[in-house]
Amino acid sequence: MTRTLVVVGHGMVGHRLVEALREKDATDQWRIVVFAEETRPAYDRVALSSYVDSWDAGSLSLAPHDDDAVRLHLDDKVVHLDRDAKVVRTAKGRVQPYDALVLATGSVPFVPPVPGRDLPGCHVYRTIDDLDGIRATVESARAAGRHAGMVLGGGLLGLEAANALRGMGISPHVVELGPRLMPLQVDEGGGGLLKRLVEKLDLTVHTGTSASSIEPDGERLIAKLSNGVELDLDVVVFSAGIRPRDELARSFGLAVGERGGIVVDEACRTSDEHVYAIGECASLDGVVYGLVAPGYSMAEVVADRLLGGAARFPGADMSTKLKLLGVDVASFGDAHAKQEGALEVVVNDAVAGTYAKVVVSDDAKTLLGGILVGDASKYTSLRPLVGRALPGDPVALIGPEGGVELTLPHDAQVCSCHAVTKQQIVDVVNSGEAVDVPGIKACTKAGTGCGSCVPMLKKLLSECGIEQSRALCEHFDHSRADLFEIIRSTGITTFTELISRHGRGSGCDLCKPAVASILASLDNGHVLEGEQAALQDTNDRFLANMQRNGTYSVVPRIPGGEITPEKLIVIGEVARDFGLYTKITGGQRIDLFGATVDQLPEIWKRLVDAGFESGHAYGKALRTVKSCVGTTWCRYGVQDSVSLAIALELRYRGLRSPHKLKSAVSGCARECAEARGKDFGIIATENGWNLYVGGNGGFTPRHADLIASDVDTETLIKLIDRFLMFYIRTADRLQRTSTWIESLEGGLDHLRDVIVDDSLGICADLEAAMAKHVDNYADEWRGVLEDPEKLSRFTSFVNAPGTPDPTISFREERGQKVPVLLGVPTVGQAEVSR
Repeated sequence: MTRTLVVVGHGMVGHRLVEALREKDATDQWRIVVFAEETRPAYDRVALSSYVDSWDAGSLSLAPHDDDAVRLHLDDKVVHLDRDAKVVRTAKGRVQPYDALVLATGSVPFVPPVPGRDLPGCHVYRTIDDLDGIRATVESARAAGRHAGMVLGGGLLGLEAANALRGMGISPHVVELGPRLMPLQVDEGGGGLLKRLVEKLDLTVHTGTSASSIEPDGERLIAKLSNGVELDLDVVVFSAGIRPRDELARSFGLAVGERGGIVVDEACRTSDEHVYAIGECASLDGVVYGLVAPGYSMAEVVADRLLGGAARFPGADMSTKLKLLGVDVASFGDAHAKQEGALEVVVNDAVAGTYAKVVVSDDAKTLLGGILVGDASKYTSLRPLVGRALPGDPVALIGPEGGVELTLPHDAQVCSCHAVTKQQIVDVVNSGEAVDVPGIKACTKAGTGCGSCVPMLKKLLSECGIEQSRALCEHFDHSRADLFEIIRSTGITTFTELISRHGRGSGCDLCKPAVASILASLDNGHVLEGEQAALQDTNDRFLANMQRNGTYSVVPRIPGGEITPEKLIVIGEVARDFGLYTKITGGQRIDLFGATVDQLPEIWKRLVDAGFESGHAYGKALRTVKSCVGTTWCRYGVQDSVSLAIALELRYRGLRSPHKLKSAVSGCARECAEARGKDFGIIATENGWNLYVGGNGGFTPRHADLIASDVDTETLIKLIDRFLMFYIRTADRLQRTSTWIESLEGGLDHLRDVIVDDSLGICADLEAAMAKHVDNYADEWRGVLEDPEKLSRFTSFVNAPGTPDPTISFREERGQKVPVLLGVPTVGQAEVSR
């Protein structure tokens, strides 16, 4: 008989409980009713700070419960619990019986009792709605030319809040009552370095003090600190810790801890056998866990218990690894050497900006914990070894040379978010179920939480003997990036020479277009010059996009979407005279469909004579740089997005790359040009431009990541030059920028090191390569029109030039001709057939 589970709360832990129970409940023993106080379903609160990058709440959403056995009620708080009748009642009057009840009510921010804490301009930092409120206050202040803020709390949450304020253009003061930043995670040495590093990022840190009062001062606020300092402010954010949401349990007789939290046992069961509590509202042995990983573990335990299992909460790994304000911080195990006899080994490199400490047993044989600041790359190898024998000299483990190769035992936990061991990962790899990192994620969930274990997943693949081949195809043992460097360094200009010297056979439809793209990106003449023409795929061979009926579409370049009436008239006349279907694209261009091969040069001539050029819609090249109207027309615009979009499109037009490139420029944070869905997108700020990279709106949509903030136009263009050239040189064949960045060792951080900080010393070379491209650009359409030999290629039938293709026919739809496709109904026909 189906039973009813009521879940109160739909945060990350409540969401995980529903997922876990549905995954395990093969016979549908339970139907689940969830009541959520928030107006939106579960989202990734761990990544809350990233909301500031896009202001897109959807990007944080967790997978919806697309399941008939689950019913979710949003914006409906549970206000009454009748434990005897086993019924809950909600604020909207719903009465819901239950067979089992799980409280996943989470926590609330702790706001110290500071006089003035309720004044306008004072906020907490916990939810998307909280950030929306902070944003409104910040925008109002910045509109008046003010940008001062304070975060009360210098722990993990406080620094996240400070990072969010920085993303909004505020240079905040961070006030921490403890003697250092992140006092729970790092020690005095690590805290000192962390303070120096974050103060370089335009933060002001006050430690060992707190706010004694907040007072209104006209439209501003004055915060008086306990050390006598007064701060003139526009926004105050309280982020000084959390308190468990236990009021429902407290009001209706469930046991709560002395310091708060609903008391539970190892089965996560409360003092009522039919009621469970999980996550930040639960107290186990007097401890309330404020991290998501223990909450997930509790959810798994309850799901097992509801199905008759005997799972027990295994304890919590309180290790943390994160990047705060661009600074790596990690803490694991007995980080503060509290165990009796524990010894500390420290390597503090102030010049390099790194701090590393391992804590070992009194006999120096067992690893107990550690702290890493500035460089946390060793975290994934060290954390699973806590409680185990040291694999070598402690200094060598954390020294700059990294001389000890760490090998994890098979029962070591690799993913603490989902409690996945090395053995589980090795098993799915050796069985063939997973052959790469995405496969491991799908099979085990490892790497799908905080993501800090992903580097270890790659290492385990290698340990299992799985090395991903980098060969372009059977004719070359080299990757595309390797071939790029071979061609660039040797001066090879033809495919024949390349394959004879560095490959085998005659090539294929994989390597030929890839090499053609490399040769084109290195400015080796027109794409249809000599041997080049034979290497191209169909679209590049005819410089137009083949459509499903064998005709082609023509897309002239319209930089930034800006076009004169005269040019619009020309496009209209060309479409009319050649009978072309006309459509405005999503990239602010006009697409002309239905041209036959022999018509292409005639169409191009009309367009070229009117001042148009190829829009490269057919090539793996820059397609468009979309823009809003910016300050030219829009009352919200803060920069001239149109002028920048035009300049960028003209600069990068014709740039051949591993895959197509799209860009956009938005004139303000309202993001009307959708810049974060592009390979490189630019969003205007009052101080300049924010640059985002790696977006993708295609088969697997992905938001771009912020790589540089508030840069001037000259710096922006330099960074884009470097980004594009580095991508062209190192990406694989047909690899979009989004997957390319994910494939880089170190990901976005490595990319930032290379193109912003010039860690490889190649930025000048990348800029020079782009300058060469800009200087050598020539319109491909015009190049065909000026060359009789190239023109001769454009004929439907070699033996009968000018003869129309009898297989191509059209019909009329909505006043335009469209192809006749056998067996493919129109919308109208489909509706009739239904």
